Amino acid sequence: FFQQWYSGSMKVICMWLADRLDLQLHVYQLKTLIKIVKKTYRDFRLQGVLEGTLNSKTYDTVHSRLTVEEATVSVTDAGGLQGITMKDSDE
Repeated sequence: FFQQWYSGSMKVICMWLADRLDLQLHVYQLKTLIKIVKKTYRDFRLQGVLEGTLNSKTYDTVHSRLTVEEATVSVTDAGGLQGITMKDSDE
């Protein structure tokens, strides 16, 4: 059940980002999405969802897009993300 829930959540975020592929995310959208994706990943990992499901192609796509958006904001907006980053504290 948790694997399907996680996969569905990541798929919705991925589709939403794909619909906005040619648009840069607003800093508040980016901050919110980073928090949602990181919390979802951590919570489902704690629920025992397998690494293969957690690190799916969909998650990699979302992670990659948010990382690029994060880099763009850090260059264009000096105080934009205020310490919110896709990089985990344990990396």
